[in-house]
Amino acid sequence: MEPLVSIIIPCFNQSGFIGETIGCLNKLQYQNWEAIIVNDGSTDDSEKTILAIIANQTKFKYLRQENKGLAEARNAGIRISNGKYILPLDADDLISPDYISEAVEYLEHNPQTGIVYANAEFFGEKQGLWELPDFSMQQMLTMNCIFCTSLFRKEDFDRTKGYNPAMVYGWEDWDFWLTLIELGRKVHKIDKTHFYYRIRSESMLRTMSVEQRKQLKNLIFKNHLNLYGSFYDSPAIFSEENHKLKTQLKNITCSPEYRYFHKLFNVLRKALGKKTFL
Repeated sequence: MEPLVSIIIPCFNQSGFIGETIGCLNKLQYQNWEAIIVNDGSTDDSEKTILAIIANQTKFKYLRQENKGLAEARNAGIRISNGKYILPLDADDLISPDYISEAVEYLEHNPQTGIVYANAEFFGEKQGLWELPDFSMQQMLTMNCIFCTSLFRKEDFDRTKGYNPAMVYGWEDWDFWLTLIELGRKVHKIDKTHFYYRIRSESMLRTMSVEQRKQLKNLIFKNHLNLYGSFYDSPAIFSEENHKLKTQLKNITCSPEYRYFHKLFNVLRKALGKKTFL
């Protein structure tokens, strides 16, 4: 029998989009799934819309809570879920019919893998391929290269504190992926487009200020000091003589994110009594 997959859908004032999101689940090739919709204190018609759509659909559960933010809404849904695997899905995004089936198959045959994602496309106010960089620890420590709608194991979630509610402006998924990586889990990307991310002018990440981004990066760094410290322990990573590695890291070292974390790494190395790198 196929393992149960729990699809967690946080919703805050998404009455205009959540019907389309629910509709894409009814097209899934994978059959053994449940969907938990968490109404995070919506003030629009979201509740009325959701309850009308799922009234006769047994695979859906509905939970309403006071507004606590995206991280806590995801956590609340996952805590009452019964699935072996978890798939977060925001209330305005879409997935392909065969995403879950392909991801579960890989997870079932690769027990050391803890995160499975895929290629993605934009829709809404912007269309086209979402050109995420290939996964590597260099990339992952300087910017998030795994989108939020990725499958992971419920047992891994239970070993953590869940999504961090302190990430109030966003990037709670980046922080959570680093936590799973710290557990020793591997990451796999399916080379097919399975996720569709809606672009809206008022979306959280598009309205994040420079100061908010700085606060979140500081928080991520502090939350994962051991990971950053252990990965950047070897000066060879930044050796001027290592031409091959310089080539691989070229795109990263030119980025604002790299320069920002470069300063933070030097702070960490000083705290550990290690020589800073140039």
